[in-house]
Amino acid sequence: MNEIKDNTVRVVFISLLLDLLAFTMILPLLPALLDYYKEIEKEHGLYSTILNHMKSIQIFLNAPDKVSTVLFGGFLGSMYSFLQFLGSPIIGALSDIYGRKPLMLLCLTGISLSYLLWALSTNFGIFVLARFVGGISKGNISLSMAIISDVTSPKIRGKAMALVGIAFSVGFVVGPMIGAFFAWISSSNREGTWYMVPALFALFLALSDLFFVTYYLKESLSSKHRAATLAKGLSGAISYINPIDLFQFNGVMNLSERDQQDLKILGRAYFIYLFIYSGLEFTLTFLTHHTFGFTSMQQGWMFLGIGLIMAVLQGAWVRNIPPNKTKTISELGLWLIIPAFICIGIATNVQMLCIGIFLFAVSTAMVVTCMMTLVTRIGPEHQKGAITGIFRSLGALARACGPIVASSAFWCIGSATTYLIGAVLLTLPPLILHSMRTL
Repeated sequence: MNEIKDNTVRVVFISLLLDLLAFTMILPLLPALLDYYKEIEKEHGLYSTILNHMKSIQIFLNAPDKVSTVLFGGFLGSMYSFLQFLGSPIIGALSDIYGRKPLMLLCLTGISLSYLLWALSTNFGIFVLARFVGGISKGNISLSMAIISDVTSPKIRGKAMALVGIAFSVGFVVGPMIGAFFAWISSSNREGTWYMVPALFALFLALSDLFFVTYYLKESLSSKHRAATLAKGLSGAISYINPIDLFQFNGVMNLSERDQQDLKILGRAYFIYLFIYSGLEFTLTFLTHHTFGFTSMQQGWMFLGIGLIMAVLQGAWVRNIPPNKTKTISELGLWLIIPAFICIGIATNVQMLCIGIFLFAVSTAMVVTCMMTLVTRIGPEHQKGAITGIFRSLGALARACGPIVASSAFWCIGSATTYLIGAVLLTLPPLILHSMRTL
């Protein structure tokens, strides 16, 4: 039985890794893609329409010309996260009824379709549709959390959840490098459908993931632990996407008063943390480029260093944190991100910047993994899909809002003030989390 459970965790890890490699390889290609669609659509098409709106925002903010590109890229990123916000809790709730594997296969099919649409995106409208399909299908990550929760005991769940963090670290290190390779080989020729090769490679990774899960993933939620119906029909579904209901975790049935209180505390702390964190993280590349003159290659080395620090910490330490220490480590990680952003914001030399980035990587390695472990310990087994789905959805909502707010502040009041205000506000999550019981 333990062998089956260990195998399931390994399958989830490999599936996530394949998914994240495909997902992150587009990141270094995005600026070139936007330039390509701008060139082929000229003064007509969806690209020009959105760009005109971005210019209106630029004038309103009295921002430099480059802000239009920042906000344009932010629009696509926010749309993707907002669709995750809509889709994750509903997919998680459906998996509590029909099982994890069928919904996982549905998500991976949608993700594969999104990369196929990208390969066929001869205009910006099709590309946006591809991102739309990919975003709404991204419930596979919350399902992965639910599957791990199904097959692990609270005692070893933190170690299994750390593997998810390792998959993210490796994916965000290797994936952009693959994308940078495709950007390099296509740099001399941006004519025609140059983006088709990387898109088809992403499709290959997604299809490999789909077939791998089809043949190797075993259903982790037994029939006796499944929910009977989707809570309250349509009204239950709405509760999974209504922000007020999400923060109250009203979509989860049969919760004890103590469990619901713990989930609300954890949800609030996680949302505030990710809202501020994701915004400052989003502007980090602009800070290093404009203040320190980092090239794309230097930024690549920066993210490589961040990813390696996270992977080493999660593999050697975070995954071995005892269950009774998980909450304490979460709070410590939340406190560490404050000096990280202070150092980054006030840095006048690369040495100070590196100190901030190091603390940033250490904190990131600790916080998300430990908080995801905490949330999987709360509530009845047959509701874990809904719980993790709602939790991931709160994170997606934060990531949809944070970059827009932070990038606007970055250009209005400057980087140092933005980071210092963010650091002050980041005192709230650890204070909120401290009021939750130790699980």
